[in-house]
Amino acid sequence: MVDKPAPDASRRSEKSRRAIYAAALALVGEAGYPKTTVEAIAARAGVGKQTIYRWWSSKADVLLEAFLDLAGQAARAAGHQPDAIPDTGDLAADLKAVLRATVDELLDPRFEAPSRALAAEGLVNEALGREFVSRLLEPQLQLYAARLRSAQDAGHVRQDVDPRIALELFVSPLAQRWLQRTAPISYAYTDTLVEYALHGIAPR
Repeated sequence: MVDKPAPDASRRSEKSRRAIYAAALALVGEAGYPKTTVEAIAARAGVGKQTIYRWWSSKADVLLEAFLDLAGQAARAAGHQPDAIPDTGDLAADLKAVLRATVDELLDPRFEAPSRALAAEGLVNEALGREFVSRLLEPQLQLYAARLRSAQDAGHVRQDVDPRIALELFVSPLAQRWLQRTAPISYAYTDTLVEYALHGIAPR
């Protein structure tokens, strides 16, 4: 009798984790945050509810981790490290590249519907809003701030500029246009934001 190899628990766990991420993002996009439950996520993912509670304490934790994973996948697909903004020595080119990748992510159906649902819920659910900002948004903003500080060290940005404020010149308009649908977002749009932010709008 031939002994069968023991099942690989790590592979099984990773498959379940991926299924849970996908289910959570799909459900919040379809039904909204309030109607998304751990039970529904478990049923969609084909796992037991206890599996979810073994890894996460709440549906918010599941969704936030799913978004972090999705953002990391998007960054790697664009050829970037998810925990850094490229520093080629050309600040404008680096910012344009990352913002173009952000446009791709915002227009990705896997990301757009659940992201809008969470953003909307964060406006009325203060605790979730704070969690959304601290775990998802703020770490990304810190990457921009770090890249701008590097540009300051290289003499490409004035020393008196506050990087945390300066990054809002190109990040915030993109977020507003996308969230409020005031106009389409595109590579041309984000490239222009970078040009305006770095060079201003006064005559040269």
